[in-house]
Amino acid sequence: MKRPHIHQEGRHAIIGLTLLLFAINVPVFIFVPHWVFALTLIVTAVLLVFVTYFFRNPVRVLEVDDPNFIIAPADGRVVVVEPTEEHDYFHDRRLQVSIFMSPFNVHANWYPIEGTILVSEHQKGRHRGAWLPKSSTENERSLVVIETPSKVRIAIRQIAGAMARRIVTYAKVGNFCHRNTHLGFIKLGSRVDMYLPLDTEMFVEVGEMVRGNETIIARIADPKPAKPVKPAKP
Repeated sequence: MKRPHIHQEGRHAIIGLTLLLFAINVPVFIFVPHWVFALTLIVTAVLLVFVTYFFRNPVRVLEVDDPNFIIAPADGRVVVVEPTEEHDYFHDRRLQVSIFMSPFNVHANWYPIEGTILVSEHQKGRHRGAWLPKSSTENERSLVVIETPSKVRIAIRQIAGAMARRIVTYAKVGNFCHRNTHLGFIKLGSRVDMYLPLDTEMFVEVGEMVRGNETIIARIADPKPAKPVKPAKP
């Protein structure tokens, strides 16, 4: 039987909540009727179990033999697969793939492909529902751009939702990121967008459920070889 893992982002929160709930239950046990204490104990226990469950960190290792595969960066439901204008970095049309995470999904995020990190920045914003289309451009978010060894660039955007109040991003500019490692963590309901080349081959559709660092969702096309330069005529 595998021992459950708790994500590092949740350890302090779980310890703090445990101490707080203990401090609440002790005086309730001493000063109020037993039925009130029993009800309080049940409610606080359910809360502690949910928070612990939310910060679970499953061990997932995926071995792939194609460096062009795009792996799902998060658990959740695919809500967008469509060409769109990307205005933060590329300033052109890209294939947007968005995954919505409910509060019951694993909220760790993984790198979807290997490559060099060119951009890692945080942008302040609103906290609207992460399922809304405008959340991609109006909500608090982070942007990570990765350049693969074949010089293809993709962008990943972590987006805070209505309840999410903290986005954690581990990516550092200049580092080489690897599959099977965490990109970051988003607390409570949220969303992850990816911006891929238009000629990317998709393996999932809107409405499908995917698992982070487990579901192969797309394959970027092999880069086109550069055209040979004709020598100038003498």
